Amino acid sequence: MLDVPAYLGRIGYSGSTEASAETLRAIHRAHLFAVPFENLDIHLERPIMCDEDRFLHKIIHERRGGFCYELNGAFAALLCALGFDVTLLSARVARPDGSDGPEFDHLCLLVRLPNASVQDSWLADVGFGDSFIEPLRFELDLEQSQIGRRYRLRETGKRIHLEMMADGTWKRQYSCTVQPRQLSDFAAMCHFHQTSPESHFTRQRICTLARPDGRITLSDLKLIETKSEIRQEHALSGETEWRAQLKERFGIDLGAS
Repeated sequence: MLDVPAYLGRIGYSGSTEASAETLRAIHRAHLFAVPFENLDIHLERPIMCDEDRFLHKIIHERRGGFCYELNGAFAALLCALGFDVTLLSARVARPDGSDGPEFDHLCLLVRLPNASVQDSWLADVGFGDSFIEPLRFELDLEQSQIGRRYRLRETGKRIHLEMMADGTWKRQYSCTVQPRQLSDFAAMCHFHQTSPESHFTRQRICTLARPDGRITLSDLKLIETKSEIRQEHALSGETEWRAQLKERFGIDLGAS
């Protein structure tokens, strides 16, 4: 059973737990500021299984992060425990050439308030790295601004596309349908992203965390800090400094995990 107080303590949240839009926004923000997006277990050859209990133990008790299946899988469990209506959605991430990746490439969440209509729902996602900080209203063609960025949801056929304005152009982040999914549906792609040389998760170690004033990232042996849109990069000397920065900046001690 999910230990809700422990999870809320992990993300440093002490506000209202009423299943409201205000709570959803606050918990979404708190999660992104406390739990990093990271793929470190892949490079340690530690298997990641599509199992809710494992996700929760890793995030709450090991004080780790994870990638989309883990982060949004655990966050869905928390929201459900608080009384929200949560649907797991399969998303296809946009490739650099504009085409869509495979089904189940990404896990995101459709969240409704108790007894709310389909129109009163939200796109929640604490597992897409550098993206929106608060959930987006699940409303087509509505431009929504956050942290100096603009987002919108567009529909083509039966698919809904998340787009972000970049360099004066709307660029697709990912596309999804509202078909309900089970966590087990993502198992094959979760395995693919851990093992395939075609997956970007196997090519590079990443650990990144949003902050109120920007973001901090460890990308292989590079430390990247962004504050008020000012980006600074620092090359690390090697594995020892990398592990020291991982512990100091993200609170992660891989030796104890």
